[in-house]
Amino acid sequence: MFNIFTVTRQTTSATLTLHSSSCFPSFFLPIMVLGSLLFLAVLLPAGVLLKRNDAAVQPPSDSEQPSEAQIYRPVLQPSEAVPPIGTYMLKNQRGTPCIKATVGVEYIVMEKKSWYFNLDPSRVRTSGRCDDRDAVLSLTLPDNAASLQLYFKKEKTLFYVTKMMAHVSPMPICKGCSNKTYSGLVDHEKLFKTVDGRSFKCNSEKLLLMSSQLQIKLVPVQMQAFTLSRGQYGKENECWADFNKRVIPIIIGATVVGLLLIAGLTYLFIKDRRRQGYDSL
Repeated sequence: MFNIFTVTRQTTSATLTLHSSSCFPSFFLPIMVLGSLLFLAVLLPAGVLLKRNDAAVQPPSDSEQPSEAQIYRPVLQPSEAVPPIGTYMLKNQRGTPCIKATVGVEYIVMEKKSWYFNLDPSRVRTSGRCDDRDAVLSLTLPDNAASLQLYFKKEKTLFYVTKMMAHVSPMPICKGCSNKTYSGLVDHEKLFKTVDGRSFKCNSEKLLLMSSQLQIKLVPVQMQAFTLSRGQYGKENECWADFNKRVIPIIIGATVVGLLLIAGLTYLFIKDRRRQGYDSL
């Protein structure tokens, strides 16, 4: 009596089917089954391994590439350049403009020699606060690489800047030099004093000594705090430096013209006296 025995196993590469037949003696069946199982045991892992290798050779996408976080650091320059001008505005909790400043800011670092860095308005983040009598405007670069804080105070009908703080954390100025932060402040001052409702304006540079290694140059500067009608500057109060630059040439010119006029009149007077003396003879 012969039984028909069928073994079917499909792998990723082939399908093997074995049939016993009445033409084979019954004692061949165990041998055929054992051989088939051994063949499948060898073939099946190979197919799986081929599939894994195909997946492993896929190159990683750009999004999977590891990337290091880049920290923004100012780069000091050996020569001076005119700083770009930015306009910064701060609003109070009611959404009303309370501080407006248009200024170019230059950091001057003294490290054996003078090094320069200009504040980039496109990178600046504006923050601060506004109260009835006190206000703060803070200009900060990404990663707190540099900052400038102006502290405003209102006193009766005047406002002014009572304190300034600044810092800069630049790239080392030489190979092997360590990272360093330069900071400083100017306190208990009455800078840019102006009548409330008006703006302080100065096209001449204003150089402030923050510390023995840091200076801040503001050029030009226009600012107004506490009272800003529709966010616009009020009537301008001119700084003394601009006033002197504008008025002194006029005074010198008028003085020269006056001296020339006096000299001319004196010459005519003397000439006329001499003519009268000749006539009397």
